[in-house]
Amino acid sequence: MRASVLILLVCVAFALTVCRADDWPQWRGPNRDGVWRETGIIEKFDKPQLDIEWRAAIGPGYSGPTVANGRVYVTDRLTEPKQVERVLCFSATDGQPLWSYTYDCPYEGISYTAGPRAAVTIDEGRAYSLGTMDNLFCFDAATGDVLWQKDLWKLYHAKIPGWGIAAAPLIDGNRLILNAGGEHACVVALDKKTGDEIWKALDDPAQYAAPVIIRQDGRQVLVIWTGAAVVGLDPASGAEFWREEMKPSRMPIGIATPVFDGRRLFVSSFYDGSLMLRLKTDEAGRPMAERLWRKVGPDEQKTESLHCMIGTPMLKGDYVYGVDSFGQLRCLNADTGERIWESQKAVPKARWAAIHMVQLQNRLVMFNERGELLFGGVSPEGFEEFSRAKLIEPTSDQLNQRDGVCWSHPAFANRHVYARNDRELVSASLAAPRASN
Repeated sequence: MRASVLILLVCVAFALTVCRADDWPQWRGPNRDGVWRETGIIEKFDKPQLDIEWRAAIGPGYSGPTVANGRVYVTDRLTEPKQVERVLCFSATDGQPLWSYTYDCPYEGISYTAGPRAAVTIDEGRAYSLGTMDNLFCFDAATGDVLWQKDLWKLYHAKIPGWGIAAAPLIDGNRLILNAGGEHACVVALDKKTGDEIWKALDDPAQYAAPVIIRQDGRQVLVIWTGAAVVGLDPASGAEFWREEMKPSRMPIGIATPVFDGRRLFVSSFYDGSLMLRLKTDEAGRPMAERLWRKVGPDEQKTESLHCMIGTPMLKGDYVYGVDSFGQLRCLNADTGERIWESQKAVPKARWAAIHMVQLQNRLVMFNERGELLFGGVSPEGFEEFSRAKLIEPTSDQLNQRDGVCWSHPAFANRHVYARNDRELVSASLAAPRASN
């Protein structure tokens, strides 16, 4: 009897290890690092089109879905009979609408008007939504009741960048950290439960890239890429640790999230190329940064190193992998910025062609702007495609070129993929078949 119980416990523990399931509660996953840690995922697609488990009608928008506690969250925009943005919540199981919230939101001075950019952040039963015009809401994640709200545009006299506020809210302890674009308040930290201000910092123009928290030699550092520089702040106080200027040649256009490998920090933008920093501490133990290299090509087609647009690159070992200005998947030497190889196999060549990359154990899951999901691998030797299937159709509100695009980052949770275009939100299973006894 005792042996049987022991065997049962071992089997349960093994099953939990083999079939781990996770939520995707914020931009780029649970740790905001573009890593999908679930197990029990298929190795390849068995047909050219993924089977869609459910579809839910939505309006246009750039924001990717997030998933937590059996719910999927996304935002969109409607223009008739008036301009509004919406925060929507659906059942992750069957796509049934659970709640929605609509607020007036006339766009002023915004280019590319499809809809909201920032993914909804879920934390401790609350949903945080930041709209294109700096409208911030904190909802009860289960019911959609508004717990508190702020008009950051008015509150901080923000200067909204040309493509709108785009950086997803970041939770750090009791703080809600936002790239708000305000006057002497480019970045602000609010109490996540009440919305009360904790601190504000920097007089830089706003940027589109999402903020991240890293550990720099054992110390928490908030990395914020503004419209003028890459800056490391104390997340508790907003005090500046270090700053590396990166003034734009034409306009702020840093969209890709900064990536960090424990010692190097990398950013890349469409017009202004790439910057690699080495992060360390000074003799007093204070975090500091030094430029390792910076490379900028003469124009958007004759690029050096990497000129990212939408997709966030990755640092893997001694190499950088990312997507250049016209969709070229590239490998760079992380210490020098030298290009090792490039490939156009993952997405057709086009200006701003996009691929979102997520690491899943020893392979990549890639979602390209044609609405295709790919399994592949990258190494210093090149790119290898393992399998590919169509997930969702491109639509034209996000970009009225090349028969539309799919620019929104998908979510990976419950061994499913959740993706949106300008008409619908879809869910498809990526679970591996269970082995028969």
